[in-house]
Amino acid sequence: MEPWHPACNPDRGYGIRRAQIHRSLLDPAVAAQWPTQPQGDDLVPVDLAVRSGVITQIEIRRAGEPEPALGELRDDTPPWPTVDWDRGQIWPCFVDIHTHLDKGHSWERSPNPDGSFQGALAAVARDAQHHWSQGDLYARMDFGLRCSYSHGSQALRTHLDCGGALAPKVWEVFQQLRRDWSDRLILQGVSLVPGDYYLTPEGVALADRVAAAGGLLGAVLFNHPALDQHLDRILALAQERGLDLDFHTDESGNPDDRALHRVALAQQRHQFPGQITCGHCCSLSVQPPAIVAETLEAVAIAALGVVSLPLCNLYLQDRQPQRTPRWRGVTALQELRSAGIAVALASDNCRDPFYGFGDHDGLEVFRESVRIAHLDRPYGDWTQALTITPAQMMGLPHLGQIRVGATADLVLFRGRGFSELLSRPQGDRVVLRRGRAIDTTLPDYRELDPWVYPSG
Repeated sequence: MEPWHPACNPDRGYGIRRAQIHRSLLDPAVAAQWPTQPQGDDLVPVDLAVRSGVITQIEIRRAGEPEPALGELRDDTPPWPTVDWDRGQIWPCFVDIHTHLDKGHSWERSPNPDGSFQGALAAVARDAQHHWSQGDLYARMDFGLRCSYSHGSQALRTHLDCGGALAPKVWEVFQQLRRDWSDRLILQGVSLVPGDYYLTPEGVALADRVAAAGGLLGAVLFNHPALDQHLDRILALAQERGLDLDFHTDESGNPDDRALHRVALAQQRHQFPGQITCGHCCSLSVQPPAIVAETLEAVAIAALGVVSLPLCNLYLQDRQPQRTPRWRGVTALQELRSAGIAVALASDNCRDPFYGFGDHDGLEVFRESVRIAHLDRPYGDWTQALTITPAQMMGLPHLGQIRVGATADLVLFRGRGFSELLSRPQGDRVVLRRGRAIDTTLPDYRELDPWVYPSG
């Protein structure tokens, strides 16, 4: 393997030759110059140039070309250094639209006793009550951000538990982290409380706090007789304050849970102008076809975005003692996309009572999603589900695509075809931020020992 070239100075300029970029991640005008491979991996061979931290040229590499196809590299005096990437893949940096940093990395001190959804709720409630100081929150949340950054993310949205006395604490820590990470990660925060919380004075105060912090209004929506009333209140509060919305919806295997449909109808009822994102939507996969079709039509009309969290949902859903699960827990991904609905994939919980594993790695999320939900044969544009699509949902349309003029925020993998890429963790990836290779060393779990083993 050729190491990353030490002479690749992003201020002066350098080239990456003999790389591959998946068609859906590439500027369409460039991708159109290469034949489509509908049943293959659909990777476009390219040479790429970077100057002053920006992508300045992308050229298709034709078979038999011995030198870079880039005019800038040939004409510059002295010539730019180049890295031969030997057909490895280049991706834009990941956009992780659904995480729970405040709960993260608490598993050792608060494991889920039976792996169930109810067990997770109870364990998190105990953990928050006994351990969530500002110091603890900052340490664990910062650890999660360091993992995400090292793996190649450039934007991240986190839900923040805000019930009772938690709201001022978690939002203060989040805002401090957003300041501390402002030169490396774009961070967005979402309030997380039950839907009926916004019917109370505390809920109104929370909406004001979220607006002051530049966040999003969010809620967990349960199958409740007054759900429409809850939604009307939440949408009104958000519209008054100019906030976008991000809901947890239908995180269950109960076919009677239809919050996603109710959110779509509420959007139409209010003609809500902002972005509405709905996460999980698991019950859609166990509902009758006619119900699914009705919901998909309403969601498409309302232009809702859907975020699937396959790793966490596979872990929690259909879990019963001494019984093998009968379904995979994920939503109807293929059907949603076929209906023209924007679908993203994200990390969700990481090493907490809701999911005892995870590392905020966009590639791991993509790899396991492909396996769980059969997102291959063909791969189509599913690569966009961790890049362009969540970036657009987050109001960051300049992220998630490799094009001339874009900042060189890239992840370089040695894996060539998708079988290579998805069969190994790609721990030798190179992450470029503004064209400069960052240190991808992951933080050591032992750094968390004072917090997760407080009595040790």
